[in-house]
Amino acid sequence: MKRVLVINGPNLNMLGLREKAHYGELTLDQINELMKREAGGAISLDFYQSNFEGEIVEKIQNSLEYDALVINAAAYTHTSIAIRDALELFKKPIIEVHLSDVDKREKFRKVNYIRDLAEKTFKGEKQYSYINAIKYLKDKK
Repeated sequence: MKRVLVINGPNLNMLGLREKAHYGELTLDQINELMKREAGGAISLDFYQSNFEGEIVEKIQNSLEYDALVINAAAYTHTSIAIRDALELFKKPIIEVHLSDVDKREKFRKVNYIRDLAEKTFKGEKQYSYINAIKYLKDKK
């Protein structure tokens, strides 16, 4: 069975309360439950969320035994070379996920330090971005 770590960055613990037009109405726990359902017995999922850059870096560094990472680095996508450097250590599939379409939002979101390390990106589909990431990993041989 594939082991996948899902990492969520800053403010994603506030889903369901913030900018519902961009992020949807579901909480992070509800999205995690949807991913578990999608994974079924094919993928084992572990979840991690932090508002702190260094904690995310350490989690990535300590996650090299996983078969894949799904990451929504949130605002750190656009600012964190440290998270990018940690992701470079992970030599297995990295799937980038965003609830909103960051490429069609504010100018400062055009910088993306993760995209070129990601095997696949799912964005702009709210909770379905996450679900599609799990479908992708389930289907991947």
